[in-house]
Amino acid sequence: MEKKIAFERILALYIPWALACLFRSDALLSYFIAWSGSFFIFYITLCGWVKPLPNDRPIGEQLMRPIFLVQIIFAGYTCCTSIFYLFNVLGYDNFSKSNTLVLTDGNMLALTAQCQRYYCLGHAAFVTGILLFMKYPVKHKFKVENDNLANLLFYAAIIALPLSIVFMKVPGLSQFSNQFSSLSFVAGTLALAFAIPQKKMLNTAISLGLYFSNFYSALTSGFKEPIIISVLILGIFLYPTYKKVVLAIFVPVLLALFFLLPTYAKIFRQNAWGDQVSADDASQLALDAALNPGDDVDDTNWGFLVFRLSEIDMFTTFISSTPEKIDYYHYDLLEQSVVAIIPRIFWPEKPSTEDLVMERVYDAGVVYRGANVSAKPAFIVDAYLSFGQFGIWIFLFVYGAAAQLISLKAEKLFGGYLLGTALIFSGLFQIFWRGLSLEFIINSVFWSYISMLIIAWVLRYKNIIRPI
Repeated sequence: MEKKIAFERILALYIPWALACLFRSDALLSYFIAWSGSFFIFYITLCGWVKPLPNDRPIGEQLMRPIFLVQIIFAGYTCCTSIFYLFNVLGYDNFSKSNTLVLTDGNMLALTAQCQRYYCLGHAAFVTGILLFMKYPVKHKFKVENDNLANLLFYAAIIALPLSIVFMKVPGLSQFSNQFSSLSFVAGTLALAFAIPQKKMLNTAISLGLYFSNFYSALTSGFKEPIIISVLILGIFLYPTYKKVVLAIFVPVLLALFFLLPTYAKIFRQNAWGDQVSADDASQLALDAALNPGDDVDDTNWGFLVFRLSEIDMFTTFISSTPEKIDYYHYDLLEQSVVAIIPRIFWPEKPSTEDLVMERVYDAGVVYRGANVSAKPAFIVDAYLSFGQFGIWIFLFVYGAAAQLISLKAEKLFGGYLLGTALIFSGLFQIFWRGLSLEFIINSVFWSYISMLIIAWVLRYKNIIRPI
């Protein structure tokens, strides 16, 4: 029987934010209360104190559910990575005081602490949304025979990949390409995790081919996140079967990636994006530079930790301009999000979503017009720009609730956690992990939900999933 959540335990999620606000006159103390507050929220939610964790499966076999992976990646990236930026504001460079004679910019420190308080509030609201709608066990409407699961995952990986290529070539439908490319990767990784212990050599070989193909695409994308996600997902799927091996291999590999990828990505972009060499050659040059570091590696890694790992630098610029110079956007961003939902195939003259998002970036002075950069605000920033502090609470609450409700819907439609959350939710709704600008999130979630319903209908029509 699902236990009801205690109201006073929900309120406990907001204690760090309230304390940080109480001590706002001391910016440094306020920052550390808010920053450590996210770790407090992680602890009381992941140990089941606020609300008991789902007990329908062992913890290691439900890590893809929102309370675990989505919270750890989204809140961890959003709320916990700003510590390096704070050290930079305090005058540190590679954890060493760069100049003891230079005083700390008090205004910059206050803005940093204010942003961190907003992060802490957003984390609490996000988890509130998850926990209030986290109701397990899920009452399934359909079932899939366990004997067919491994083959189903295998075929899903093979079919989704060419579909992603087809969608990429059809004008106006490229957004579906990303959905099915991600679905193919998750399905292939799951199929690999099934095939290895079952010793299915053909399935293992093909699944390995798909996995390394996706990993190669991640290496030559110029971005760090796809590489980390590729390793992380494989480790999570293998963990229930090979706990000790995963902990011994994947944890050190992930830590190594955090140190190597800043240099790798910088060198790759300098060469590949500058049209100097091919992607293969750029990848080899970048790999050599990462494994054989030069004198500038410390600067590269520190710059990544300060300005790329966290987006707080951009957030401070936005709160400096809104609402003092630029009024809150109120419902404007939501209206633009509705426009973004319309596929370009039906409206060829539709305004560019990228351009709409960049307008508020230019207005706030984050980057100058004409600069060849993309600096889209994070979801929590758009929440603030819409309605201020209240916007952060309501938007992040809805964000957490939406992730949880969609995960539950997927488990109902696809017969349980494995196909529902691990495959469909994680494959189609990966945007919840990072949290991009409002227009991109609403557009992606809307059409991913439609894709989920269509896939469920096809599987029912083919009698692959059957009514209980």
